[in-house]
Amino acid sequence: MHDQFPPGFLWGTATASYQIEGATAADGRGQSIWDRFAAMSGKVAGGATGDPACDSYYRYRDDIAIMKAMNNNAYRFSIAWPRVVPDGGGTVNGTGLDYYDRLVDALGDAGIVPLVTLYHWDLPQALQDDGGWASRNTIDAFAWYTEAVTARLGDRVKMWATFNEPWCVSMLGNELGQHAPGLQDRAVALQVAHNVLVAHGTAMPIIRAHSSNCKAGIVLNMTPAYPAQETEADLRRAALANATHNEWFLDPVMGRPYPQIAWDHYGADVPEIAAGDMGTIHQPVDYFALNYYTRQVVHDPAGGDGKPLHRRDDANVSDRDWEIFPAGLTDLLTRLYHRHPHIPEWYVTENGMSLPDRLVDGRVRDPRRIAYLHGHFAAVLDLLKAGVPMKGYFVWSLMDNFEWAFGYDSRFGLAYVDFRTQERTLKDSGLWYGRVAAENRLVAP
Repeated sequence: MHDQFPPGFLWGTATASYQIEGATAADGRGQSIWDRFAAMSGKVAGGATGDPACDSYYRYRDDIAIMKAMNNNAYRFSIAWPRVVPDGGGTVNGTGLDYYDRLVDALGDAGIVPLVTLYHWDLPQALQDDGGWASRNTIDAFAWYTEAVTARLGDRVKMWATFNEPWCVSMLGNELGQHAPGLQDRAVALQVAHNVLVAHGTAMPIIRAHSSNCKAGIVLNMTPAYPAQETEADLRRAALANATHNEWFLDPVMGRPYPQIAWDHYGADVPEIAAGDMGTIHQPVDYFALNYYTRQVVHDPAGGDGKPLHRRDDANVSDRDWEIFPAGLTDLLTRLYHRHPHIPEWYVTENGMSLPDRLVDGRVRDPRRIAYLHGHFAAVLDLLKAGVPMKGYFVWSLMDNFEWAFGYDSRFGLAYVDFRTQERTLKDSGLWYGRVAAENRLVAP
């Protein structure tokens, strides 16, 4: 059938530790950079923090029940580094690891495949105080942390991601200052980006040593850039945007140097690269994982290097003001697969829509989110027809949660969370998604 997905396709949802767990001072957990950042005045909407978030440290069985209600067969979540190694690189906190032991076992009992992300932005504050990701000491600390986690969970977890969205880790947090640690220094941000990629490469053999027959890789967020006009200036601007946002992170993982157009653009801010770094970064990956939400359309009327103008369909955007453009997913993955056909499995590891949802009479009506997901699932069917070996899709997010600098004002969940009571209620989109997963086909909205 033209609307059918392949047998064994993974239908899941995604979350991150700081966004859902809460319990930030429980059972020996150390402070993270997001604990520190959220406590600063004006950094997070409404002065919100990641505690209690969704209280998932204590309510993870309720979360699994939601997954089961949506017929999910996979779940992507992250480990909180400061919960496992409170100071980043010292003594392992066994009580913190016990939580993930229980979670993985409960997922196994429910028949749900765990995809575990080792780093989703909650760096231990002790490491940030020592230079953070701009320091090569953090690479060594990440290797130690990876060893601790995979040695405990590797017998049951067979899908691993080293990092979530290195662009956000480096540029949002260290150049733009919108995320923790809140720095605004491009040179630092580019060194962070490089060191994160080195840490990825360093961790890959450690993962494989403790998790036999596993699939390991890295999760990249990509925003494809399109020229507003077919002019030389716009084409150059789009090429530069793609190089700095997308290829800067992908190319080294795939064994290529940093893209020259981006290197030249960054000038004196380019990172220091130690001997052997590029070889370390280039570790074979078992899958390609993409977080996709939108595109950017760039226009440079001056034909120079000034700030580009971003154009979009202003009537077709999410609550976060992101243009809804499923064709960008098809365009991007088709192009990337042609460049990297040796990668056997391709996944969308995040995709979703923020809306100002309201619970009315026990129900959340969110037809726009259903239409959004329907369009992106259809894009995956187009990719399958084109020969791209798509193997799974993880919707962001399982439930409403702490959305970083937006606090609790931005709702992406398939389940509505009343943050006063922690009650979870499947939205209409979650109910519809359950039908898609159960039938393994694209169900009409």
